Amino acid sequence: MSNQANDIKRAVQNQFDPVAANYSTSTVHAKGVDLAEMVKAARLSGTERILDAGCGTGHTALTFAPHVAEVVAVDFTAAMLEQGRILAHARNLPNIDFRLGDVEQLPLADGEFDVVVSRYSAHHWPHPQRALHEFWRVLKPGGQFILSDVVSFDDFAADTFVQTIELLRDPSHVRDHTAAQWLAMLAAAGFQAEVVFTWDVALEFVAWVTRMATPPLNVQMLQTLFAGAPAEVRAALQIAPDNSFAFPGGLVRSVRVG
Repeated sequence: MSNQANDIKRAVQNQFDPVAANYSTSTVHAKGVDLAEMVKAARLSGTERILDAGCGTGHTALTFAPHVAEVVAVDFTAAMLEQGRILAHARNLPNIDFRLGDVEQLPLADGEFDVVVSRYSAHHWPHPQRALHEFWRVLKPGGQFILSDVVSFDDFAADTFVQTIELLRDPSHVRDHTAAQWLAMLAAAGFQAEVVFTWDVALEFVAWVTRMATPPLNVQMLQTLFAGAPAEVRAALQIAPDNSFAFPGGLVRSVRVG
């Protein structure tokens, strides 16, 4: 693994360890409309073994657990996993196994899973192509990968704005990819993929920066960027007078080919 990738992954751990509890209660993460759509897209029979890759505090694993045989939930940050265990215990969901691990180097056997899911994690992966190849490897032939994440814009100005504000808020951010970029990467990794659901990820500015404990100077820089955003960017992100806004969300269902 390159030193740059190591630095990014340490940044993820450093950034999320202190704020893990914030993500266990975050409405965006715990109650997003995409959670039910992910379950719907997976077309479950109830016997599946699921991998939740980059599980965070476990909201996706918690959603899938009542509908499947077992969920293995993997994340790179120990504090996030501990929050997930607390939530699973509170909901009496003993079929979730929380494990420390790296989605780009999964400590799992070939063909272990019927479905891999990942939600609001992929924009932190230094090498998403490696993660996709790992998901292909641990899936059974014909297995599914269900991805839900913020996606960026094909428009260059809007894309630049999105990446800038994401990085100012959270230095462990790598990139919000466009839907087209995800489809291309999935195809290259051996998946047949399609976007099956889109929605607006509505974010209240103060809650957005508070959840990540963004430093005050960075918050001021973000406020300056929002105030000076060009009209087309303001329209694309639905920026309101209080700086509340919305990212586009994309849910991609893909099937392992071969």
